[in-house]
Amino acid sequence: MSDRWHVEVDRGVCIGSGMCASTAPEGFRLDEARQSHPVAAERDASESVLAAAEGCPVEAISITVLASGEAVFPPEE
Repeated sequence: MSDRWHVEVDRGVCIGSGMCASTAPEGFRLDEARQSHPVAAERDASESVLAAAEGCPVEAISITVLASGEAVFPPEE
C-alpha cells in the first residue's frame, strides 16, 4: 500500500467500543468521553487502520484516498 489516506471517525455514530484503538493503536485513540479519533487525519495507507475500520461495530470510521477522494472504506456500492 503506497497511497495516502484521509481517515475520519463519525463521533455521532461512535459508541466508544475501543476496538479501533485495540486493532490499530498507532491509528486511533479514545478521548476522555471514550470517543474515537484518528491519531492523524492524513496518513500512509495501513493494513491495521483498514482492519480497524472494517471491525468497527457501528461503521463509524471512513477512509478515502487523499489524492482522489475514492472510498477505501466503506466501499462504494
